[in-house]
Amino acid sequence: MGQKAIYAVVLAAVIAGTNGLMIKYMTSMTPTAIAWLRATIPATLLTIWMLKNKIQFFRGNSKKMLLASGINAARMYFYLIAFTFTSIGNAVIIFYSWPIFVAILGVLFLKEKMTKYQIALLFLAFLGLIIAYSHKTFSFEDRDFIGMLAALLSAIGYAITVIIFKTETNNYDRNEIIFYQNFAGVLVFFPFFFMNAATAEISHLGMGIVYGILTGIVVYNLFFYGLKYLKAGTASSLMYMEVVSSIILGILVLNESFNLTMIIGGSFIVLSSFLLTRSK
Repeated sequence: MGQKAIYAVVLAAVIAGTNGLMIKYMTSMTPTAIAWLRATIPATLLTIWMLKNKIQFFRGNSKKMLLASGINAARMYFYLIAFTFTSIGNAVIIFYSWPIFVAILGVLFLKEKMTKYQIALLFLAFLGLIIAYSHKTFSFEDRDFIGMLAALLSAIGYAITVIIFKTETNNYDRNEIIFYQNFAGVLVFFPFFFMNAATAEISHLGMGIVYGILTGIVVYNLFFYGLKYLKAGTASSLMYMEVVSSIILGILVLNESFNLTMIIGGSFIVLSSFLLTRSK
């Protein structure tokens, strides 16, 4: 089972690595329209699952879960903006700084203790962010800057939802948590999808549906299957294959390239985030 669990998580990471390509392919759709499909596909399938299993909607601490859902909708929007405005490599490296913010928020809100080793890793990560940004012009007219800033905001938003959902993991099934992750996005992004649907290409709408199924359902279920048989740190570490697969696909398919500051800064960010997940 352990070997199958490893394969499942690695496959989840590789599939997740195609996110950037799918987002960049859907050029006739706005980020908000893509976000609606990304949220609606898993939310619809999980609604059917909850009805079938007679699970009550909005039970327990629903206010906290809806708050997390709203934050996740904003996080999803920034995530899509990131891949739209900057390269796949830039976006995925900056987004994978989220464990750094989880560690900080865990200390602030969950009263978790942080070792000197973990503090050193945080310093390394922030140094990496500074280096990665050092070659950018700090202007909202610079598409790369907007994209990387959006990736950073998405990472922070994702970290907040991880902390909120972590406090409720004993009260909800994992499928319920995924439902809540997407619920607010269905409502918030629907008007934007409705306005964009008429002008979107059929192939792009189809890709949006595939994106919602792969990212919202397949990736999460593969990851949670692996998590059942692996240590949390091991499963989280294996998900860093997403960074590798995203960068390789960006280079091979889109001919993306990296400058020296992005390579050094990105290496610091990914290494520190990876080691933080292993130190838990």
